[in-house]
Amino acid sequence: MKFNREQAVQIANQAVSDQTHRSLTDVEVIVLKGSWDRQEYDQIAAQNQYSTSYISQDVAPKLWKTLTDALGERVKKSNLKQVLEAYWQQKMAATDSTNPLSQNHNYPLPSASPKQQSTELCQTTPEAPAALTPDRYVERSPLETICAKTLSQPGALIRIKAPSLMGKTFLVTRVLAQLATQGYRTASVSLNLADSSKHFTNLDKFLRWLCINLTHELHLPNQLDEYWDEDYMGSKVSCTTYFEDYLLAQANTPLVLCFDDVDLLFPHPEVYEDFFGLMRSWYEKTRSRQRWKKLRLIIVHSTDVYIRLNINQSPFNVGLPIELSDFTPEQVQTFAQYHELEPDMSLIQPLMQMVGGHPYLLEQAFAHLKNYPEITLEQLLVEAPTEAGIYASHLRENWLHLRSHPELATAFKQVVTATIPIQLEPISAYQLQSLGLIKLSGNQIEPHCNLYRLYFHQYLGDIE
Repeated sequence: MKFNREQAVQIANQAVSDQTHRSLTDVEVIVLKGSWDRQEYDQIAAQNQYSTSYISQDVAPKLWKTLTDALGERVKKSNLKQVLEAYWQQKMAATDSTNPLSQNHNYPLPSASPKQQSTELCQTTPEAPAALTPDRYVERSPLETICAKTLSQPGALIRIKAPSLMGKTFLVTRVLAQLATQGYRTASVSLNLADSSKHFTNLDKFLRWLCINLTHELHLPNQLDEYWDEDYMGSKVSCTTYFEDYLLAQANTPLVLCFDDVDLLFPHPEVYEDFFGLMRSWYEKTRSRQRWKKLRLIIVHSTDVYIRLNINQSPFNVGLPIELSDFTPEQVQTFAQYHELEPDMSLIQPLMQMVGGHPYLLEQAFAHLKNYPEITLEQLLVEAPTEAGIYASHLRENWLHLRSHPELATAFKQVVTATIPIQLEPISAYQLQSLGLIKLSGNQIEPHCNLYRLYFHQYLGDIE
């Protein structure tokens, strides 16, 4: 039997579900199918009305990592077919002819709930959970308008801050798409895609990596070797020259560049001191040099800036600061409607009491309620802070991170066991905020939502 694309999606879906207790999202299936057909990321993005940066820098890398973990072999775009087919053949060899996979039947995806895992095998596979993607974007008005209007000004700089999974990247994608319709050139690079052991320890390697990725995002030929002279000009001057004489010089239209996840550099002073100083120098150039006036910068980070920087060399004390907060009840209602759920307060209020207005946690709940109508909201909420709940994988991932950082775990224990907001030393507070586990109000700290308080109160109890 010849292995085809639909079987590939099915076997990938099953492997991911077995590993993570979730299905592939709609956009992950789109990327998988496009990659199977040997389409480039920009083709996949254009055909499905996504931005290239969202597909190539966000969805695809995370999908390949998820499949790598699920299949036990490194997966990338170039070897997707070979790895999935080999995995399928192993499954075929290990089972008899009655195996539903070998007969190309629909195979149900197990969820986190044991009750759902007992579902009959002949049941039709539920629709994959809807992703928090641009086509289901919840407006954060007036932030979108403010960002777009600011970036229309020569030399603008915006700093967007919010914890992980709060929708920073989706806001940026929305704004960049809007500016692209006005003829602006746009590019976004996430530092999460860099190899920290390689690129974050050497300034020259990091700046080269950055320039190459921006060049690719702008669909330009790589001309780095023609402009780079580390020995005589140095890396910073070479990088600036490449920006000025090549990237900015390609067109008279504004160029909007987004640097996402820049807080990943905070532990690496050997790189961040020079890079952030370089960004500040570019910002200053936009004040006086005509070509640089075309540049607009977006800096995205998950925590407050706790690193030490010269006040005149920091990009974090200039430009417009934007901070994302939880969704309001009205935005949660809109979000529920996107999932074809009734947006009444009998659904919204109990759910928000558990997860607040956290975009990612709401997304998981809405997708689950839509795809498993036999599961009641009451049952979902009872199981939510347990290993049988829909958030088990997300909670366990954070628990493993805390367990590997005992001082951080001890600090978070103080937060979840306190009956009122408390204060922590700044570095622990920033790190917990980056993970999205806490809310800050001035210096007062409390768990981001009741889900985190209930779950981690159980597991942090034995930590001194």
